[in-house]
Amino acid sequence: MALGGNPIFNGRSFRGATQAPPVPQAPYGHNPYGQPAYGQQPYAQAPYGQQGWNTQPMSDEQLRQMYNQPSAGPVDTGRMTFDDVIVKTAACLGAVIAGAAVTLVVGMGLASLLMIVGALGGFVLALVNTFKKQPSPALILAYAVLEGFFLGGLTRILDAQFPGVGLQAVIGTLSVFAVTLVLFKSGKVRATPKAMRFFMIAIIGYLVFSLVNMVMMWTGAVQEPFGLRTSVEIFGIPLGVLIGLLAIGLAAFSLIMDFTSIEEGVRSGAPQRFSWTAAFGLTVTLVWLYVEIIRLLAILRGDE
Repeated sequence: MALGGNPIFNGRSFRGATQAPPVPQAPYGHNPYGQPAYGQQPYAQAPYGQQGWNTQPMSDEQLRQMYNQPSAGPVDTGRMTFDDVIVKTAACLGAVIAGAAVTLVVGMGLASLLMIVGALGGFVLALVNTFKKQPSPALILAYAVLEGFFLGGLTRILDAQFPGVGLQAVIGTLSVFAVTLVLFKSGKVRATPKAMRFFMIAIIGYLVFSLVNMVMMWTGAVQEPFGLRTSVEIFGIPLGVLIGLLAIGLAAFSLIMDFTSIEEGVRSGAPQRFSWTAAFGLTVTLVWLYVEIIRLLAILRGDE
């Protein structure tokens, strides 16, 4: 799983993708708009004293049909569109759901094993897909399935201890996504340079805390299920609640960065294949957001 931040849209993936492939040109002697090119005679007629390539002039009806044809859009020229990103993201989320469904129907022992395999395999494929110059749909969908194994196993374990926490996490994730998208579309929240600097500082601090917490749990220095998140309290509030709220805020801002990069990619005419990169980036962020929400809910339920 991705522990934090979204390095997908750091400019690397869209390098060299700022211009769509050229629109195919019509054969010599044919102009789709019915207008002669500079230095050529209209209606495919040859200059004086020269033999033309096409001795049959176009009729008025043929010219009218050419003028009435719609201009080439992003799909015709092989450029990325918002629809492409939506479809690819839906495919990735469908793969996540399919992977999670597997862990919910198998035995608990196998589900726990799939959760571990999904966590490790998803982390490896996340790195591979992040640093790959060209997106690979197969690897991206494989990542989504592995993350489904991880999320399904995690949800099954926590939901057994705190019934209903899985559904609450799903609703919370969708709610944060919807609110973030609305705020972004309204222009009220943007990934400004100042906000980006704060995000980088906060995400580094969060990663350092997560690493220290993980080491202390592995070494047995902390016996609590969530490590320092539940063993340390500030004014009676578990540290995990404060860290969880910060992480959810960082994940929400990561969505803003995703939306910004997708918008810039569509505006600059990025090739259509990079819609897979956009879908992968959104999937990484949504997985991270879901993990933070379900962990926060579990901590709150455990403190009751």
